[in-house]
Amino acid sequence: MTTVELYSKGARVWIQHPETVWEGAELLETYSPTRPTLEIQTESQGKKVLKIKGENDLPPLRNPSILIGENDLTSLSYLHEPAVLYNLQVRFCQQKAIYTYCGIVLVAINPYDDLSIYGTDTIQAYRGQAMGDLDPHIFAVAEEAYTKLEREQTDQSIIVSGESGAGKTVSAKYAMRYFATVGGSSTETQVEKKVLASSPIMEAIGNAKTTRNDNSSRFGKYIEIQFNKHFNIIGASMRTYLLEKSRVVFQAPDERNYHVFYQLCAARDTLPHLHLAHQDAFRYLNQGSSPHIDGVDDLVAFKETTNALTVLGFSDREQTDMFRVLASILHLGNIRFTETIIQTENEQDQEGVMIQTKDKHLSILAELLQIDLNEIRQWLCTKKIVSMREVFLKPMSTEQAQMSRDALAKHIYAELFRWIVYVVNKALESSGARHKFIGVLDIYGFETFEINSFEQFCINYANEKLQQQFNQHVFKLEQEEYIKEEIEWKMIDFYDNQPCIDLIESKLGILDLLDEECKMPKGTDNSWTEKLYSKCTKYKHFAKARFGTSAFLIHHFADNVQYESSGFLEKNRDTVIEEQIQVLRNSQNKLVKKLFNEQTEKLSVPKTKLKVVAAKPMQVSHKTHKKSVGSQFRDSLNMLMTTLNATTPHYVRCIKPNDSKQPFEYNPVRAVQQLRACGVLETIRISAAGFPSRWTYGDFFQRYRVLCKFSDINRNNMQATCQNILQKNIKSVDQYQFGKTKIFFRAGQVAYLEKLRADKLKRCCIVVQSQIRAFICRKRYLKLKKSVLNIQRYGRGLLARRLALDIRRHRAAIKLQKHVRGWLKKVQYKRIRVCILGIQVHARGFLARCRFMELRYNAKAIIIQKHVRGWLARCRYSEERMKVVICQSAIRRFLARRQFKKLRVEARSIEHVKKLNTGLENKIISLQQKIQELNKESHSMKNTQHEVMELKLKVESFKALEIEIKKLNVLLVDKNKQIATLEESLKIERDEKMQLVEEQQKYKQESENERTYWAEETGKLRQELDNMNEIVKMNQAGAEENLKTRLEQEKLLLINEQDQDRNAYQKLLQEYHCLEQHCESLEKQLNKQNRFSPGHMRNLSDVSSISMVDESIMSTTELPEDYGYGSVRSTASNASSTHGRLETIDWRAGESSSNDSQVSSAQAAEVNVDVGLVLKLQHKLAEVERERNRLRQRLDEIDTSPNNEQTENRAQDTYRISELEVENSSLKTQLKELRKSIGDGTEGKQLLDQFGVMQEELDRRREEIVQLRGVLATQTANLKTLATANYGRDVDMINEDGELVLAYETQKKINKQLELELQDEKNRYKTYEKEYKLEIEKLREDNERQQKLLSVNLTKSPASQTEAYMQHEITRLTSENLDLQEKIDMMTENCRKYKKHTKFLAKKLKDAGLLDSNFETEANKSEPQVTSEQQNYLPIARKKDGGYLGMFEYQKGDENVIIRNLITDLKPRTAVTLLPGLPAYILFMCIRHTDFINDENKVRSLLTAFINAIKKVIKKRHEDFETTVLWLANTLRILHNLKQYSGDKAFQGSNTQRQNEQCLRNFDLSEYRTVLSDIAVWIYQGIIRILEDKLQPLIIPAILEHEAIAGIGGNKPAGMRGRASSVCRDLESPVSVQKAPHALLQELTNSYKVSIVVLCIIGIYNIVSMVFQILGFYGVDPEVIAQVVKQLYFFICASSLNNLLLRKDLCHWSKGTQIRYNISHLEMWTRERRLDEQPILDTLKPIIEAAHLLQARKTDEDVDSVCEMCASLSAQQICKILTLYTPADEYEPRVPTTFIRKVQAKLAERHEGGEQKPLLMDIKFNFPVRFPFNPSTICLEDIEIPEVLNLPMLKKV
Repeated sequence: MTTVELYSKGARVWIQHPETVWEGAELLETYSPTRPTLEIQTESQGKKVLKIKGENDLPPLRNPSILIGENDLTSLSYLHEPAVLYNLQVRFCQQKAIYTYCGIVLVAINPYDDLSIYGTDTIQAYRGQAMGDLDPHIFAVAEEAYTKLEREQTDQSIIVSGESGAGKTVSAKYAMRYFATVGGSSTETQVEKKVLASSPIMEAIGNAKTTRNDNSSRFGKYIEIQFNKHFNIIGASMRTYLLEKSRVVFQAPDERNYHVFYQLCAARDTLPHLHLAHQDAFRYLNQGSSPHIDGVDDLVAFKETTNALTVLGFSDREQTDMFRVLASILHLGNIRFTETIIQTENEQDQEGVMIQTKDKHLSILAELLQIDLNEIRQWLCTKKIVSMREVFLKPMSTEQAQMSRDALAKHIYAELFRWIVYVVNKALESSGARHKFIGVLDIYGFETFEINSFEQFCINYANEKLQQQFNQHVFKLEQEEYIKEEIEWKMIDFYDNQPCIDLIESKLGILDLLDEECKMPKGTDNSWTEKLYSKCTKYKHFAKARFGTSAFLIHHFADNVQYESSGFLEKNRDTVIEEQIQVLRNSQNKLVKKLFNEQTEKLSVPKTKLKVVAAKPMQVSHKTHKKSVGSQFRDSLNMLMTTLNATTPHYVRCIKPNDSKQPFEYNPVRAVQQLRACGVLETIRISAAGFPSRWTYGDFFQRYRVLCKFSDINRNNMQATCQNILQKNIKSVDQYQFGKTKIFFRAGQVAYLEKLRADKLKRCCIVVQSQIRAFICRKRYLKLKKSVLNIQRYGRGLLARRLALDIRRHRAAIKLQKHVRGWLKKVQYKRIRVCILGIQVHARGFLARCRFMELRYNAKAIIIQKHVRGWLARCRYSEERMKVVICQSAIRRFLARRQFKKLRVEARSIEHVKKLNTGLENKIISLQQKIQELNKESHSMKNTQHEVMELKLKVESFKALEIEIKKLNVLLVDKNKQIATLEESLKIERDEKMQLVEEQQKYKQESENERTYWAEETGKLRQELDNMNEIVKMNQAGAEENLKTRLEQEKLLLINEQDQDRNAYQKLLQEYHCLEQHCESLEKQLNKQNRFSPGHMRNLSDVSSISMVDESIMSTTELPEDYGYGSVRSTASNASSTHGRLETIDWRAGESSSNDSQVSSAQAAEVNVDVGLVLKLQHKLAEVERERNRLRQRLDEIDTSPNNEQTENRAQDTYRISELEVENSSLKTQLKELRKSIGDGTEGKQLLDQFGVMQEELDRRREEIVQLRGVLATQTANLKTLATANYGRDVDMINEDGELVLAYETQKKINKQLELELQDEKNRYKTYEKEYKLEIEKLREDNERQQKLLSVNLTKSPASQTEAYMQHEITRLTSENLDLQEKIDMMTENCRKYKKHTKFLAKKLKDAGLLDSNFETEANKSEPQVTSEQQNYLPIARKKDGGYLGMFEYQKGDENVIIRNLITDLKPRTAVTLLPGLPAYILFMCIRHTDFINDENKVRSLLTAFINAIKKVIKKRHEDFETTVLWLANTLRILHNLKQYSGDKAFQGSNTQRQNEQCLRNFDLSEYRTVLSDIAVWIYQGIIRILEDKLQPLIIPAILEHEAIAGIGGNKPAGMRGRASSVCRDLESPVSVQKAPHALLQELTNSYKVSIVVLCIIGIYNIVSMVFQILGFYGVDPEVIAQVVKQLYFFICASSLNNLLLRKDLCHWSKGTQIRYNISHLEMWTRERRLDEQPILDTLKPIIEAAHLLQARKTDEDVDSVCEMCASLSAQQICKILTLYTPADEYEPRVPTTFIRKVQAKLAERHEGGEQKPLLMDIKFNFPVRFPFNPSTICLEDIEIPEVLNLPMLKKV
């Protein structure tokens, strides 16, 4: 079968079009070789006749519609230029897809719009996916490179090319972002951030705005991202190529210079020292007349650049110098040259240029670069010519001076660019050994302009080399595929551009001849062109230009380019005047000197295998021969090719769709030019020359089984079946080949098979249609016949009636017309007569007025002419007079010039010269003497300069000391101010005390007024209440329903808010555990590194502390891992053991490291300690002890002062009064109800109800009365003590009648008490004042001591200075340590005070009768002796009432053995045979025993050991699913027990009386409940991670790829990158695609069995005799099981939907049916397990709705139904699925674009809650987990300990 047979009538072809390049057409006749013409119907031009000379002239065929929009161009059946161009247009314009595969090449089209496809979720979606699995993306190419780096252990390269504006830089940036995200550095240096930070720097100094691109890279770069053995980024390096230096001095219209110049001008206000102005004021910036870029703020960009410079290690000094150099370039461009006559002695005057002395830009240039002003002024205007004997100084013309100035500016910028690249590479260099690297090449594409120069030549030369490498790689891959499949193949002929490369770089080639011409002294561009004409005509790729002799033509692979030779030599030489460079070398600026110093070595990146080369290497000495730019570029390009050939390349070809930068606008002419230039069409040609279409045997049979008979099918041998199909349908055996696993077809054969399949299906459809249509037509005929007869009968009667009616109407109409016509004629005549008369009147008046105006105009015109003619005559006379004056001045000037020439000749005569030279010899001798004297003076001046520099250094040190002294004086002033503020605050507080007394009296009066007011209000409210009760009874039914709905809504809102808060808290908890694990791993690494070196150990939560730890303690005990829990936290733990004696302190520790803070006494003996210093420190310690005693006495005085509890008692009294008032009102309402019930006759029932309520209220009031009596007793005692102080023994008169109300009269005495308190406050502030004065004196002494130290330092030698400084540091550190010790003492003192306060409160409770008398003695006996270490990281266990029996007793110190046997050594296989949660029950019973004996120390140690043990077990066995489930169940069980037996009424609803008696009496463990809840959340998250890891490889095969319903497959032709199944591709996956759903369900079933609750044995009393029998029953709560399943369903839904949104091959109706069927298995599994269905199944809604969307109809009438059906999908997801939707065959129409637009408009009305939802779902999202309270019915006294737990130390009590 040949493709000629496909040219039948109706076939679709492509024909050339002048505007759109190609246009679609349809054949109107079948092609025949005998006819020379072919008639076609085009889409725009109508019918057309093509002349066909042979088969080669036939137009290319169009691909079937089913293949249009494929994401791989090689999957097209016809591979040619129009097919590629149209497929790209459809994907770009209609599907908004900017990426398309073309074999191994990724074609990227610039959208000129911001797309949300580069987020972190997209990176995660492409991570681990093979190239071709998902939609084309730059991340897919990056993932392919990273995967090959991991698997093949070979270096990789990503080659990004394209013309300016195609998006090369952005593509390279996103590739590097992917590597930075995936290969994040394992160290803390965060090299990936530095790699990303290099982009803004390189864009600022190397990118500029052009007519084609706003951010065009004007240089090429190759970035190597280096990886270690763990494939984490450890460093990077950069090489640059061919910086466009000419842009620094010249810009074309609508273009800009490099961005950094405009950023500096925007930030000129912050950089005043640069003397910058607006960018339009500089010549180098205003030539393009386009200084702004839309959407870009140069000031913001400048801040980003400076931040990036800081990140990459540029110091502030270096940044300042760099900005100075850049600003100097701008000022250099503004220097103006003026023509002048230069007079020289003994020589003839010469014409030259000069720079005005007032030129401010030259002075600013010299200031910024710190160079000599006169020297740079001289060498900018003159140049030195060195001959064999003499040196001549030749002045330059204006043009030459401007050229040399511009050359200098370009050279400065190039050197600065090279230095920045060097510093960036130095910052990115790897500290460790590099294992492998991935290179990203961002290089210019093929360029051709109207005028092409040296830059375009180098760019196209580089593209020739890259294209050669690309062709060879593509050819190699194509042949490897054929060899792998073992098919017969012939050598593919591909375009080899080696002859073109030889023309450029071979001996006597273009570059060789160019270098040779540059060496010639008088070489010119024209002579070089003539050499090219004579030497290079032998190459077929070289040609002369048609016109002129200054151009030549090269036949490149992409196009023929004509180069203009003018400027080639100058650009290749790149010469700069040496004297100008010498001036820069003599600069005082370090950076400028570094840039131009010829002695410095060539900059390179150390520790790298490849040499880093910048745009231009540094110049060597001028004595050696300098390499030309072309030679340098050739060498760097060859080195690049060597690097690329040693790596595995990946290609990205960027296409610019239009020149107007419009979003999603496609210009076919521009696109086809770039496709030809970038090699995409060459890839297509190589693929088409072989076998581009590939099918697996199974897919081919499923697609084309309709072409064979049933008897030809052999299901055991698919290859034979496929062979039978092809032999019957394709006669030519050469058109296909059978490989091992695939069938290979030549181009067009798949389209032919599609045509045969369509014809076969069409014939079958015709047979079915003929029968159905016959049946339908017969029924329709009989129905029509009957209907016609009825219509005829009724129609004839209707027509007869209408005829009679028309006759009657006709006669009546004639009579009406007669009378109406007469009346109309009369009215018309009268109207016309009135109009004619009016017209005549107005016309005559108008003509008269016109005649009058004409006469008036003529009279005025005569007057104007008179004045104008006079003015013209005067002007003519003045002009003639001026001409005469000009003639006279010209003649006089001529005569003066003649006289001037005569005088000048006389002046130049020999006699005149002799006169001038008299006495010249004497002048020369005197000048030589002056030179000698000046040399001596210069030598003496240098010596003085050295002395001045030394003096300046000393002065600077003195200034620093003066600054410190000033700071200390400022501190003294601040302290004085603080004292003044404290005195003012004291006065204010006194006034406030008096105001409080006055306000109290006012409050009494107001309270009495309020009582009367509220009594009146209560009466009114009672009446209103009666009225409202009647209204409520009438509307009770409706109100209850409304109230229920409102309560439900509020309940949902509260639940949602609670879920959000819980989710945020659990995320923070997860991050905390991740950070904790990371910290532990770092500590392990640090311990491994320092295990042979002594050092101190730091706690997990106190890493920054500097306290020393005793080695004996650290060797015997371990730090608990839950350090930091609870409310008692201290950073100064173990104070008594951590501070050693002063004689044992190693004073050298401050010099070495803060980590070596603990030394032994043996080490201290070797140190020479200053005895005087030790005595001073001991004296200081004694002072500190005295200060501590004084503070303790002060605290005791404060404790004995009048307390402030009266305000608290007063608040309690007011609260009690308000409660009594509420009770009074409630009693009144009850009394009213009783009266009403008596009236109704229901008084008995009502009395009983009220009696029960009153009995409960009475019990509650009795308890309150007991408490109030205690409070009153204490208040009475206080009043008695107060009265005794004033009245003596007659104190009983105050409380004679025993009523509390009389105590109100003692208010005056209370005022006196307040005065006493004020006196106490005065005394306190006086002590504060004394303390502050002492501090001021201490600061003064320190100041004097420092001044003495400074004076001594100035006189002593350096050695003595260091000793004094060390002694000063020792004293400072010692004082700091003593301050820390003071803080520790203060903390212990606070503890002592709190204990004293607790005893005081206990005494008050005892006086109130709320506590037993023996409580204090028991508390003293059982007072826990808690170590300081445990106090630091344990919560407070608050004491509660009472104690009770039913527990396990153990001895103190057995906690570690219990925890080891109960938790650490317990295996899941053993635990499954025990009671669910038995370890939790045992542990809780031990806690009850500690509560019973009131031992706070034991409960702390036990719970801490339990928490630490669980953490260790989970961390050690975090991958063991059964272990994590076991301890989740036990953690939840102990959490439930702590709630159930806490004594809180909220948790006692289901308790028995026995359980209520067993509640905890002494301790409140609510804080431990919070800790255990956090641990349960952590374990739950670990379980989810384990299950997600197990389910991850099964989701895609089970949900998306599994096809359980046979016969509706929608597979289509595949290309070179046919997608393999997810399971078959992953070698580690243990199941196939068809078995994946069963494996997924099995995985869910196993996890369900593991975590189901065994409720049948929880109610058994004798739990010890019971054992568990089946694996998987650990006692997890059913609510938690439902949450686990819900979370897993969400993960399944998110993973499958994200994959579906990125795979076009899955978006068709048949796949939607398969997906819906596969998800139904999960729904059935959920219902079988009787879980809470609806919340769990709601998580699957997105993927279910996506499947429904694929199956739904997609017409304009279905817009509303589609939007309503997809309520859980976002608008972006719906539009993405509709865009990706592809018909399964040609009979299904495509989704019209109008439908998608209507859906978008409809979805725009949907409110999605503010921000737009992302395209992909977040698979890392976790629902907030809840642990509902689940009380236990097990009796604690029935629990026994099995022997298998080995816990004999526990004794049942």
